[in-house]
Amino acid sequence: MDLEARIGNWFSHLAEMGPDHVEARRDVELVITKLDDGQLRVADIDATGSVVVHEWVKQAILLLFRLRGLERHEVGPFEYVDKLDLKTDYERRGVRVVPGASARRGSYLSPGVILMPSYVNIGAWVGANTMVDTWATVGSCAQIGANVHLAGGVGIGGVLEPANAVPVVIEDDAFIGSRCMVVEGARVGRGSVLGAGTILNPSIPVIDAATGEEVSRGYVPDYCVAVMAQRRREFAGGEFFLPCVLIIQRLSEGERHNKVALNEILRDHGVAT
Repeated sequence: MDLEARIGNWFSHLAEMGPDHVEARRDVELVITKLDDGQLRVADIDATGSVVVHEWVKQAILLLFRLRGLERHEVGPFEYVDKLDLKTDYERRGVRVVPGASARRGSYLSPGVILMPSYVNIGAWVGANTMVDTWATVGSCAQIGANVHLAGGVGIGGVLEPANAVPVVIEDDAFIGSRCMVVEGARVGRGSVLGAGTILNPSIPVIDAATGEEVSRGYVPDYCVAVMAQRRREFAGGEFFLPCVLIIQRLSEGERHNKVALNEILRDHGVAT
């Protein structure tokens, strides 16, 4: 059997897995090494624009937690007790890591990535020249494109179970504003901007301000500037305001937002910058 088939076989016996299962651990560790070096990834976007999840790779990550026991690690003056190692060898990888940042082995950081004091979990992919700013978190299996800026305090949700669950996807050239939360398989399209404090998940409607139409749920299309908003809804108990994400401007395809222009767009719409 090839590696994918072997992982599937071990996963079908998940309840029986433990640190003493040498063969399964050998196969799983190989998958984690390939994830760590960027030879494999948990998900990618196919020619139709759909997110394709490679379930067997996620199964290997889940198996890893069964096949490893807790171990004590010392990193300078810090002590950790965990089942997984931290990523290392950043200089060779061409990654800048500021003190206070950490990434788990089995995440992939492309050349040119900058980690401010932040965290990247196993299975995540971070594209070239992306900035993960202070206190930002990239959750398990999240797929972050190239030239992305995750601003301070951004929370990118993780997803391991079930194995076929779609991870969060942030496409190339996107800007995710401070304290945004993008979770549960939500997606931000290429070149799009989320204003500060936006919450995006698959249950939150994305509405075009120019037409009032709901364009999606949990997905901001390419080259949009979107912010958190509310819409009025009537219920038996009264009138309430429910969250939505509002597209306030469409950018030209291939247009890169710049900070000055972005701030002007947000201020024109009364959005805090």
